[in-house]
Amino acid sequence: MNQMQQSTYKASENNQDIILLSPTGSGKTLAFLFPVLRNLKKEDSGIQTLILVPARELALQIEQVFKAMGTDFKVSVCYGGHDKKIEVNNLIEAPAVLIGTPGRVVYHLRNNNFDPKTIRTLVLDEFDKALELGFQEDMDFIINCLKNVSQRILTSATAMDEIPAFTGLKNEKIINFLKLNETKPDIQLKKVMTTPEEKLDTLFNLICKIGNKRTLIFCNHREAVDRISELLRQKGIDRETFHGGMEQDERERALLKFRNDSARILITTDLASRGLDVPEVESIVHYQLPPKEDAFIHRNGRTARMNAKGFAYLIMTEDENFPFIKNNIPEENVSGFNKVPGKTPFQTIYISAGKKDKVNKVDIVGYLIKKGELQKEDIGLIEVKDTTSYVAVVRDKVNAVLKKLSNEKLKGKKVKMEVAY
Repeated sequence: MNQMQQSTYKASENNQDIILLSPTGSGKTLAFLFPVLRNLKKEDSGIQTLILVPARELALQIEQVFKAMGTDFKVSVCYGGHDKKIEVNNLIEAPAVLIGTPGRVVYHLRNNNFDPKTIRTLVLDEFDKALELGFQEDMDFIINCLKNVSQRILTSATAMDEIPAFTGLKNEKIINFLKLNETKPDIQLKKVMTTPEEKLDTLFNLICKIGNKRTLIFCNHREAVDRISELLRQKGIDRETFHGGMEQDERERALLKFRNDSARILITTDLASRGLDVPEVESIVHYQLPPKEDAFIHRNGRTARMNAKGFAYLIMTEDENFPFIKNNIPEENVSGFNKVPGKTPFQTIYISAGKKDKVNKVDIVGYLIKKGELQKEDIGLIEVKDTTSYVAVVRDKVNAVLKKLSNEKLKGKKVKMEVAY
């Protein structure tokens, strides 16, 4: 455990309420999961811990981390856009830990799909973000249903002026790691000057200059995300988009392809600035700068996490002025760069079978090697969902493997396989 995780674990003894303030990428998920695990009792039935999060992707990420800890405790997730029937079935035999977004947890409470009386530990992860996104009413309702909570843990990457009374905190201890120098990433800021008319062309030149490095492009609005995505599509550049206006499965697929090296550019709103399971990125591009410094800091926290190094490019026009942007930031010249970065090493294949079909990663690897005649090194990241699976395959072998597997069965069942677009 790092120092922040150790401090949290020690401070949270004897059901002490905690507010944990620590930067993005510093390991807050494990910091609250260790105390959660300490509180779980094998002999108890029902949900023992409820973890509320502001984003669906964050719920899935925490579930993955908890499962990777290798405990015998059952964990379930519930979030908007997920099949309600699957969630209800998962709640029949109550998990020890339930992770969910506020709206969906309210739905299950109103429909008596689980008993809140057994919950003793409450975690509010990225709490300030949940308030910012307007979940206050839902969280108030949920917490009022929890009559037997003995420990509350709130986490945030931003210090909050005031904690709402509905959280029920009592004599809470604040653990603040926001100001420590060792957690500050080493980011080089660079200005890329342009005019409003040439902004998209400037972005294209910058992408060509950055080359094949993993890059996040931030915009303030969904429309800008879609506009940039279309421009890059026309130029033949592999990219994914991510914003709140997309369907849940589209959002999950975009992150998955960014993680598995099928795309090295992700264009997004501030939805991706915190808490999400995206790999280390070397470059952040602010196509539109956010109005507040907090948002700017969180965006940059997606690169150079903790002690690594990275670049943040600020695409700006002469008349733009932000109080948190210093005048002495060096300029980056991108004119003349127009060579499109090469294709990414992998492509993602969709398979129409998942956990509910008793399919796991080992089954898929065996299927691709034995029947698809791939080598182990041809196969990248595999992610198995409830009813579907996705696997990264070396790009130049994708067509051949799809052809070979077109009439083959996976675990005795005919499955659909195709490139995931």
